[in-house]
Amino acid sequence: MTPKITAYTLSFNEAHQIRPVMESLNWADEIILVDSFSTDGTVEIAREYNARIISEKFCGFGKLRNLALDASSNDWMLSIDSDERCTRELADEIRREVANPRFDAYHVPRKSHFLGKWMRHSGWYPDYRQPQFFNRQKMRYREDLVHEGFNLDGKLGYLREHAIQYPWDTIEQACAKLQRYSTLMARRYDEMNRQASLPKMLLSPIAMFARVYILKQGFRDGRHGLALATLYAYYTFLKYVKLWELQQKRGSNQPQPKSDNKTP
Repeated sequence: MTPKITAYTLSFNEAHQIRPVMESLNWADEIILVDSFSTDGTVEIAREYNARIISEKFCGFGKLRNLALDASSNDWMLSIDSDERCTRELADEIRREVANPRFDAYHVPRKSHFLGKWMRHSGWYPDYRQPQFFNRQKMRYREDLVHEGFNLDGKLGYLREHAIQYPWDTIEQACAKLQRYSTLMARRYDEMNRQASLPKMLLSPIAMFARVYILKQGFRDGRHGLALATLYAYYTFLKYVKLWELQQKRGSNQPQPKSDNKTP
């Protein structure tokens, strides 16, 4: 018997885009939505597609993803974020592969759309993140706040067909998301006892710009590549300056030594 597949996504106030996500996953045997108490109708839309709803306050992306794994009725799982879509071609490839799997987890190439352009460079293609199709008995997420890693007890493969991603419709939307992610990343760095040194704050954004624009050939994406490299540099500066801010606040909250006012 061919194993059944559970598809899952995370959400918080994604009513403007959750319907096409659900439609792209409607072929799966089960859909799970892990929602952080949306107030805009996201959950009601997902229920139209018979999605199982797990309501949980935001506790970090890694923990939320593992909640989906724990709730699944099936071992084979597909992860599609709220700004992604599973193409028909990817769904067909997954169904063929699960009938006789060669690996325990699979990276999925992503095509990303940015301000009217499909990005081909800038580190955005094929843009593998964590394995998106996997056997939950072999893989778990690390419970990081953001940019969560994974632990795999098995073999890792690659699928050929794409998921597609629409991460930001506007620069304003991009900046808002980078603000949120940089705050979470600063908290993660603080928990790791990383330091926001002056060289880190100064040089890391420059290095990130060079990585995206030069090493990842963002210049070949024209003005889109320049914009993306600048946004990544901005994000890098934000996470270190926010880490510095956290450490400054903690330092200012330390009890001050009492002065000795006794005269000789």
